[in-house]
Amino acid sequence: MIVRHIDNVKTVEWGNGLSRRFLVADDGVGYTVTDTLVRAGTKSRLEYRNHLEACYCIEGSGEVIEMDGTAHPLVPGTLYALDQHDAHFLVASPHEDMRLVCVFTPALRGDEAHSLDEYTSSAY
Repeated sequence: MIVRHIDNVKTVEWGNGLSRRFLVADDGVGYTVTDTLVRAGTKSRLEYRNHLEACYCIEGSGEVIEMDGTAHPLVPGTLYALDQHDAHFLVASPHEDMRLVCVFTPALRGDEAHSLDEYTSSAY
């Protein structure tokens, strides 16, 4: 059994926030669970070429925007899944941080961080 508290997990500055990595590849379960903070007013162009990801919003607000411009509001209780390795923009509202619980498969190593650029998707 694996039991962890947020105070004792690896924390990564991923570009526009923090990712607390509760489970990583070395844990041997085949997926990663993170508690991710997205800083207020940030916009991140992201793509996961080697992982599928699902994110569940538990605090704050923002939106996930598909590359065709379709925007989906994110508020507590909303889940989005990147089931096609979808390139997207993740945007936190200007007035509050957003907090997401995210699951990646296959599992992350645990040290990945983004290289953010508005014209190219950061990918890992």
